[in-house]
Amino acid sequence: MLIHPWDAALDADEWRSWLRTRDFGLLTANGVRGGPPVVVPTHFLLEAGEEIVLHLARPNPIWAALEANPAVVMSVHDDYAFIPSTWRADSPGTGVPTSYYASVQLTCTARIVDDKEGKADILRRQLAHHEPDGGYGVVAADEGPYRKMLSVIRGLRLEVTGVRAKFKYDSHKPVELRERVAAGLAERDLPGDAGARAHQLRRMGAQ
Repeated sequence: MLIHPWDAALDADEWRSWLRTRDFGLLTANGVRGGPPVVVPTHFLLEAGEEIVLHLARPNPIWAALEANPAVVMSVHDDYAFIPSTWRADSPGTGVPTSYYASVQLTCTARIVDDKEGKADILRRQLAHHEPDGGYGVVAADEGPYRKMLSVIRGLRLEVTGVRAKFKYDSHKPVELRERVAAGLAERDLPGDAGARAHQLRRMGAQ
């Protein structure tokens, strides 16, 4: 992912805050024996910015890839919008379109968890995150409704070893242009436009 200086995260708090409300991404591992990368869409839980925990079905094709090479990337993107050329020009025919988006890529080292208690612990953590009000059964290796399901899943703990964060919202452009784009996003109001506009205005205020 190319990150120009003006697109880089302002600080670690910016990407951490953004990821706090985003827990679905693409887990990517190197292909086996020269094959293409294995890409798995999945929910995950990022804990303290240092470790990711998740679980996947035992037949998932990613396991062979992880056993061959534990280096992976968890990629998350959101708040994206296409910006037409007319919004980025003072006169017709001179503008260049672009894409706005936020993206965080976490480079990790994977450790497979196969023992029942370890898998139950991952499930407990994920359920506590996704269902904070409770309402689900006991999650344990030897009791409760999830006990029999532990044999059909494998757990993953991903140690975060690197972070690449990008917030591409024309931060290097004049304020007048960004205000014009923000107005266009507000008027168009397609899915993603409100999020993109909020980031643009927020980063403009931080400069």
